[in-house]
Amino acid sequence: MAEEVTSAASADRLRAPVTAADVLAWLEEAAEAVRAGELDADALIDLLGQLRQASTACANASDWALLAAREAGASLRQIAPVFGKGYVRAPAARLEKLHREVLSSEQFLELMRRRAENV
Repeated sequence: MAEEVTSAASADRLRAPVTAADVLAWLEEAAEAVRAGELDADALIDLLGQLRQASTACANASDWALLAAREAGASLRQIAPVFGKGYVRAPAARLEKLHREVLSSEQFLELMRRRAENV
């Protein structure tokens, strides 16, 4: 029981740095700025680049969390609904692809650090 409480407390403390609601709120604000003529094509292209980088960062964080969840004992059946499917094929295929480069979440994190140094 104490382990469940600790796990729940950690999950409440550590949340994704961005949520769908955050993105929607930002998008509404950005759309209003475009309608008001406050953002030109160059500014929108800059935003596009920032969003593409953020998307890659979120995908990397998702991959790390997938590896870490498996290491923590989560089954593919438990993980599958997060992928939006009831089948284990999606997370299994992603894990298979990840395991071609790394074997653990720690190795993945180290790979991300090395890539960040080379940018």
